[in-house]
Amino acid sequence: MRRTGRSRRAARGQGRAGTAGEGRVTALTTGFIGLGNMGGALAENLVRAGHAVVAHDALGPDRAPAGSSYAATVAEVAQRADVVVLSLPDGTVSEQVSCEILAADELRTRCVVDASTIGVPAARTIAALLAEGGVGYVDAPVSGGPAGARARTLTVMYAGADDACAGVEPVLAGLSDRTRRVGDRPGMAQALKLANNFLSATALAATSEAIAFGQSVGLDMATMLEVLDTSSGRSSATNDKFPHHVLTGRYASGFTNSLMAKDVQLYLSTVAGQCGTSAIGEVTGAVWQRFAQAEPGADFTRIYPFVAETRRE
Repeated sequence: MRRTGRSRRAARGQGRAGTAGEGRVTALTTGFIGLGNMGGALAENLVRAGHAVVAHDALGPDRAPAGSSYAATVAEVAQRADVVVLSLPDGTVSEQVSCEILAADELRTRCVVDASTIGVPAARTIAALLAEGGVGYVDAPVSGGPAGARARTLTVMYAGADDACAGVEPVLAGLSDRTRRVGDRPGMAQALKLANNFLSATALAATSEAIAFGQSVGLDMATMLEVLDTSSGRSSATNDKFPHHVLTGRYASGFTNSLMAKDVQLYLSTVAGQCGTSAIGEVTGAVWQRFAQAEPGADFTRIYPFVAETRRE
């Protein structure tokens, strides 16, 4: 018979090996669901930090990092892991996976850390859903890209109740060397992540237009970037995206235009939900929507040739 949230909480409390006061500390087993470009790098960080990791991905075991243990289903992860980290494409998938966690027999998981970018309403909905089953929730989106994840320099911004956040601090520290609690309620970290991605999307689109303009009058791109990056026009576009991906022609940041377009639309819908408007956001959103529709799934740094070509039309 399936246990209720209350009985599950009691069983988990009885099953713990002890407290620090008793001289014994139970090591956490961490589950990780979603092993794409970002998730795979974060799961590998946990393994390298010494965590016991149970990994799962819908595409199978080939994505699981060396040193992890693969679970064939979400339910198996929930049965084996104390804390489960999600790195998934959107709120719909995060909610579906959270339901599968709750439905697992002999549920061991006591907290979910959601590193996905899913928006404020979705984070609040999932937090309430998990709470009904006695499982905590920490909203923990990340910023810095797969390269930042591998270098442990990406930012993990997180929000949640005091006990939930305290309980997953070792897991958060395993994900990156840069973590920051930004609020006491799920959804607050999502709001900050959306604001961050809106600024990033706007800077990259605007820099693309400015560089295309400069090149149209004969300026050299490398020279422009060198000057802009030491002037007031400096941004992550001038000191990272353009030098490393556009100037080199690599276009391999690991983040797609479709995801950026999705994030900007999440930002706009959340602003509207707060009874606000975003005139600049509407322009930025329209640019990214056109780019994603023209070249779906392209690396998001390829917005430069898209913008440059659009200017000539």
